[in-house]
Amino acid sequence: QAQVVESGGGLVQAGDSLRLSCVASGRASSAYVVGWFRQAPGKDREFVAAITRTDTTYFADSVKGRFAISRDNAKNTVYLQMNSLKPEDTAVYYCAAGIGATITRAYGYGYWGQGTQVTVSS
Repeated sequence: QAQVVESGGGLVQAGDSLRLSCVASGRASSAYVVGWFRQAPGKDREFVAAITRTDTTYFADSVKGRFAISRDNAKNTVYLQMNSLKPEDTAVYYCAAGIGATITRAYGYGYWGQGTQVTVSS
């Protein structure tokens, strides 16, 4: 019955900003960590950012200084604020919930959203 749903993707120009939202329900809403991953065509799924229940945050080197992650406990929602977007940020972005054993690896998460497309034009 756990569910994770992402939204907020779209087509933007380089330098623009987007905010992605992730709503967790059922057992996913009680996960220790919520993470964001992305996957471009023909490439492996890549860690982007994560936030724990104690508000510890993690970022991939490629997005440090540009992206921010936050959560609203009342809404069971995690946000990924993406600033200064680059064409290389183009990918399907997935939200996932897990117990936090392996925060930067996809296999550490048990619940996944359907993905939302982010396309950044040059």
